Amino acid sequence: MCCNDDDCIRVRFAPSPTGPFHIGGARSALFNWLLARKLGGKMVLRIEDTDRDRSTPESEENIKAALKWLGMDWDEGVDVGGPYGPYRQMERLDIYKKYTDKLLAEGKAYYCYCTPEELEAEREALTAAGENPRYMGKCANLTSEQIAKYEAEGRKPSIRFRVPKDQEIVINDMVRGTVVFDSNGIGDFVIVKSDGIPTYNYAVVIDDALMHITHVVRAEEHLSNTPRQCLLYDALGFKQPKFGHISLILGPDHRKMSKRHGATSVDQYRQMGYLPAGINNFLALLGWAPVDEQELFTMEELTKAFDMDHVAKNPAVFEIKKLNWINQHYMRQLSADELFEVAKPHMIEKGYMTGEETGEKLAWLKAVVSTSKDYIAYGAEIPGVVSMYFEDEFDFEDEETKAVLAGATVPQVIACFLEELPKVEVLDAPSIKALFKSIQKITKLKGKDVFMPIRVAMTGKQHGLELAQVIPLMGVEKVCAHVKNSMAKLGVNL
Repeated sequence: MCCNDDDCIRVRFAPSPTGPFHIGGARSALFNWLLARKLGGKMVLRIEDTDRDRSTPESEENIKAALKWLGMDWDEGVDVGGPYGPYRQMERLDIYKKYTDKLLAEGKAYYCYCTPEELEAEREALTAAGENPRYMGKCANLTSEQIAKYEAEGRKPSIRFRVPKDQEIVINDMVRGTVVFDSNGIGDFVIVKSDGIPTYNYAVVIDDALMHITHVVRAEEHLSNTPRQCLLYDALGFKQPKFGHISLILGPDHRKMSKRHGATSVDQYRQMGYLPAGINNFLALLGWAPVDEQELFTMEELTKAFDMDHVAKNPAVFEIKKLNWINQHYMRQLSADELFEVAKPHMIEKGYMTGEETGEKLAWLKAVVSTSKDYIAYGAEIPGVVSMYFEDEFDFEDEETKAVLAGATVPQVIACFLEELPKVEVLDAPSIKALFKSIQKITKLKGKDVFMPIRVAMTGKQHGLELAQVIPLMGVEKVCAHVKNSMAKLGVNL
């Protein structure tokens, strides 16, 4: 069993199951996981489900599935258990109540009967006066008569923590260095809502303390919560963990990452055919810099290289081009069977296969998908790259491409290709390469003047798959039909 000691690292990832698992949450989970694995510590997965209106079992399952897909396991927590459970907050209400009663008995907390309207009026008044909005302690010293009056009115009290006055709260953050807060600017805050459910700032302290969490690595937006939590640690007699607040993830426009920047959930990237290795590698570089120029890391390499000393304070910018470059590296390492499995749902969705294929048809489909390997960044791009195998009608990608077929020597090249292709006895890559050399000799033209018109006539594009791979898979009849259709669009009948 791991003790509450700095030499025995215990970290936790504690998401709220209130929606799709955000890519920022995955980055936080990854940093915690890497820290624990590097230092031989324990990773705890705790579910913070006290937001009863928004928390759902479906969201919890989505989070767990995403973590497992990314290859991040946990040593304690939901599903696997452990010595400090339960690991869902709504199953820990009796534990919180025990500490709440203690704080009330010691005068460190008190009942607050203020209505939402009264609190809003106080907030507006402080804002109008140019002061930091905070609770000014209206209920901090109620008499028994006042309490009886509020009770008679049917008011249900919340419970507030009594914030010490004139106290300097110093946080030695692993990422941000020394951060100092003044307790006078905080105001007494709610630790238990009127429905008896603890607030985030309260429950998280008790959970982290009782689960012996030594290092709390989380998003920068939680930094403002930390002084409240530190005060609670002290009031409850708990040892504070080491905090590390990692930078925000921004979109390319340097605004906080949101749906306007594209996909934001891990599941969206999974469905688009990104690979766990690519996502993890990319996320690790969002806010962490390796000591050298290396950018491509396996999980094993990341585990060895990662440390909190090189986690940056500045916001990290989510560059989709960088993600695609990294993911493409891992796509190219896939075997033919692995690539086909990535491609399958996208090929089925496009209608290029049913998923029930066997024998020669299945072998042909695998070969077709394999031709896309060097031209894709993620799985959803595969149908677009291999579309010429399945589509009889296609448009030229742009006017510049269309203009390629208007060249003076193009009719000669195309006519020669259509005449010589059916003569090829064995339709394979070496034979097609030999065919192109033969056309060059017959037409006395350079390679580009032969390859490019044939490529455009076959595919409608100037760049793409190797024709020596494509033609044997498409077959003579389909290749010739494509070429003739393209030339017919220009008014040239062959």
